[in-house]
Amino acid sequence: MRTTLVTDYLEKTAECFHDKTAFADDNFSMTFGELRNISKRIATVLAECHFFKQPVAVFLDKSPNCIAAFMGAAYSGNFYSPIDVNMPVSRVEKILHTLQPVAIITDEEHKNQVEKFADDSTKILVFEELREKSINDNLLINTRKKIIDTDILYILFTSGSTGTPKGVTVAHKSLIAYTEWVANEFSMSEEDIIGNQTPFYFSMSTLDIYQTIRNGATMYIISKRLFSFPIRLLEYINEKQINFIYWVPSALCLTVNFRALGKRDISCLKTILFAGEVMPAKQLNAWIKELPSAKFANLFGPTEVTDICSFYRINRKLSDTECVPIGHACQNTDLIILNSEDKEVALGEMGELCVRGSFLAYGYYKNPDKTAEVFVQNPLNNAYPEIIYRTGDLVKYNEYGELIYICRKDFQIKHMGHRIELGEIETAVSSLPEIHANVCLYDDKKNRIVLFYTGNIEEKSLGEQLNKLLPKYMLPNKRCHLEIMPLNLNGKIDRQELKKIL
Repeated sequence: MRTTLVTDYLEKTAECFHDKTAFADDNFSMTFGELRNISKRIATVLAECHFFKQPVAVFLDKSPNCIAAFMGAAYSGNFYSPIDVNMPVSRVEKILHTLQPVAIITDEEHKNQVEKFADDSTKILVFEELREKSINDNLLINTRKKIIDTDILYILFTSGSTGTPKGVTVAHKSLIAYTEWVANEFSMSEEDIIGNQTPFYFSMSTLDIYQTIRNGATMYIISKRLFSFPIRLLEYINEKQINFIYWVPSALCLTVNFRALGKRDISCLKTILFAGEVMPAKQLNAWIKELPSAKFANLFGPTEVTDICSFYRINRKLSDTECVPIGHACQNTDLIILNSEDKEVALGEMGELCVRGSFLAYGYYKNPDKTAEVFVQNPLNNAYPEIIYRTGDLVKYNEYGELIYICRKDFQIKHMGHRIELGEIETAVSSLPEIHANVCLYDDKKNRIVLFYTGNIEEKSLGEQLNKLLPKYMLPNKRCHLEIMPLNLNGKIDRQELKKIL
């Protein structure tokens, strides 16, 4: 049977791997059979409420229960939106104001919290009660007949430039196209044991979740606290025999920066993927040295293309000063690089990365103006409607024909009469052996480049080495040493927090 909905994945794996552990955390595990059973109980309640093609918010701790809630919404013909329980109340309220969910799935622990910000018209469903309900198979069979692959599967909220979160709408067909590409490209199977790092409201988690469900793999939800103890993190990888990880670079760099890599056996790891921010070549090379036979790949893309639009398998030696390429387009995805006049760039010329293809989201939920700004008609095609997504990322091809990420359009500055990409400065700083992490920001008020960094390097030595690596006009005007680099809830460096101390 051809897969048209994500629930088709679960139907197949629950039949083939009924008693196998699908998802587990430190507290409990859930088999594929249990996942299907609980999901259908949740779906029955939603369907009996006559909810269809409506938003369902999921307000639960990151756990296997979350995934059951996601699949419950999918089985009922609705779409889910994960909301982090630790998210500031103001952000939760903004999300709910846009989403206006017909129901919020939570648990006894968080029920009182939900009651404080939920609208009177929103139905609050408690997970402990849902999992005890009966399954109405006939109702779900009839519901399934009405669901098609262009229906929305989920909405993930990203940060907006105005402070208002934007809800990215992704359909079943886009997620399935992405999932099929990942499975084929990286030879995923039931033998995979996935170590999940990213939050469920972050697009990267969709790879972990749906590869597990599609292939009958097992996914361990790694506790956030372990990322504060790198050696214990490596012990956990060995203990669970995790062989596949897809993490943000900041998480991978921790083990290198704190000299944990090499102190524990992690030879079980066979595939290491990373995305979400720039991966410094220096720390990547440390990982490759530790696991020379493993597969490494840099994945690149925004939530608006489900998760990824390009990738680069590490297949050559990269110098510590080199930008790790983002490679080339994924299957059924086309990358278009446009200049300021909306013409394709010449070879080696920098331009904005635009994407078309099967992975594209529909746009932003209840936000037609923002959608129209970036989901636009392909300017290279005036013959028929063809939507592309303008990423806002500046890229170019290097001498190897590999696509290189330069910076965000809004990271490009004009300083001392020169146009500068702050990412270029960050790459140079990352190459220094004593540097653990760094971020460059531009202080508009004082017209200066500010470098934030962590690591064990003397101020004088840093200045001397940067003088050798960068032209004078690119040298940071202010250098701020930090003991710890602030991270956001996704595990990436928190640039917004750093802006507060410019």
